[in-house]
Amino acid sequence: MNKKICILNGSPRSNGNTKALIADFIKGAEAAGNETVCFDLQKMNIHGCLGCCGGGKDAASPCVQKDDMEKVYPVYKDADVIVLASPMYYWGISGQLKCAFDRLFAVAELTANYENPKKDCILLMAAEGDSESNFAPVRAFYEGLVSHLGWNNLGIIYAGGNMEAGDVLKKPEQLEKAGALGRSIV
Repeated sequence: MNKKICILNGSPRSNGNTKALIADFIKGAEAAGNETVCFDLQKMNIHGCLGCCGGGKDAASPCVQKDDMEKVYPVYKDADVIVLASPMYYWGISGQLKCAFDRLFAVAELTANYENPKKDCILLMAAEGDSESNFAPVRAFYEGLVSHLGWNNLGIIYAGGNMEAGDVLKKPEQLEKAGALGRSIV
């Protein structure tokens, strides 16, 4: 059975290292028979969460704000797998990804106990640093997020040593890891 995969690309670079990881991941995932939809969040009109807890009244449009999250919600709700893709910014995910992810709370508001839909999840991250300690803050955030949501981690790709756009293209082993992770989804 094929899986539906929703990719949230938090990179502001349209042809950066994160996008290259995503491209190889998509090739692998689609070769395994899965469907992918990638949202380039930088190009979308998405406002920050208001913290109003006023969403969840309309399943078709769960948030009180009406912006490009309206495109993300149906794909997110229907997806089996969520891919969080981001460059590392100050030892965390990008603001673009955090902003969009915060807005997914409106979907949890559709249930009486604010239950998030159960998903499988993947993290793809490009970074300048390439050490265990460099990735530790992101690992802690991601593992905490997945644990609190009750999601299942399918894998993490940390592609370190990539500062300039296109650096990851000189490291085919990093791209192959992303492709292999995509192919592993069955």
